[in-house]
Amino acid sequence: MSVYVVGQLNIHTPDDYEEYLAGFTSIFERYKGELLATSKQETEVLEGTWAMPRTVLMRFPTAEAARSWYNDPDYQKLAEIRRRNADTNLVIVHGID
Repeated sequence: MSVYVVGQLNIHTPDDYEEYLAGFTSIFERYKGELLATSKQETEVLEGTWAMPRTVLMRFPTAEAARSWYNDPDYQKLAEIRRRNADTNLVIVHGID
């Protein structure tokens, strides 16, 4: 069953964050991840509150694939760059297919 990883981001240093983006795709694709949506503009909130101005939506074939991507040592090294340059929340949401 597909799972979705929803990320909320508040990027503090966009130029330095580009280093994270440059290394992201090759690791992400190892786990059959698909980038479904990303907001270059602030996320539009219809109701309630949303913690961060930007949102990213990714799909993985299984929860195991999503966790393996996140825990991959190469990704964790890259994620340190993200953590230095942005605040982030990441969650797994299980699909209904």
